[in-house]
Amino acid sequence: MPDAVAAALPAFFVSDLHLSDERPDTVDAFLGFLDGPARDAASLFILGDLFEYWAGDDDLDAPFNRHIGAALRAVADHGVQLFFMTGNRDLLAGEGFARATGARLLEDPSLVAFGSGGAPVLLSHGDALCTDDVAYQAYRHQVRDPAWQRGFLSQPLAARKAFIEGLRQKSEMAKREKALDIMDVNADAVAALLRASGYPMLIHGHTHRPARHEHLVDGRTCVRWVLADWHGAASWLRVDGNGVTAHGATTR
Repeated sequence: MPDAVAAALPAFFVSDLHLSDERPDTVDAFLGFLDGPARDAASLFILGDLFEYWAGDDDLDAPFNRHIGAALRAVADHGVQLFFMTGNRDLLAGEGFARATGARLLEDPSLVAFGSGGAPVLLSHGDALCTDDVAYQAYRHQVRDPAWQRGFLSQPLAARKAFIEGLRQKSEMAKREKALDIMDVNADAVAALLRASGYPMLIHGHTHRPARHEHLVDGRTCVRWVLADWHGAASWLRVDGNGVTAHGATTR
């Protein structure tokens, strides 16, 4: 676990927007969020799957990607600290994306400290915690291998996009055949991560199951917040000196 990243409050957290030009309502909601509520934040954390897919930073000049990148840059230029953690859909976003948007890339998982003396918060996309899905974890291990990524990114952009589109279709088919509990986090994996990180509060996305959970780990109570996905409406978690507040999503 790397040292904690320093950030400021209030902090907003979002994930799983799955932006694409096929989802204009969600795109409009995100642009409205960036132009409105997000500018009240001192820090904005995007915890993966911002895009439906990301084929590589050489696709930054595509009109859709350029539009989203410019909107993120405007928020960073406004003075909001922007942090980005890749998810399973946009794991190929790298330094080029960070430079274009003004974002700081975060490792998964990462600890974040808000001021001196405050308890750090642990952040993750969340897919690494879904250990019951053995097939997915094998896939995740493969595509996050640096050698595999270098080889994939050496292919023409059009070939990469065609490959990713095929994976998306296979993924949707596989989801329909899997039990719902397999695609949720594993309690032992969550406990192990909390234990290794010093029993912090954990915020993650990926599962599309927004909720507040409490875990008893080694006699310590740890809170885990799951971020909501976006379906045409903005949804974020706010952390400030008064605690944690969910906006735009119903926890269950």
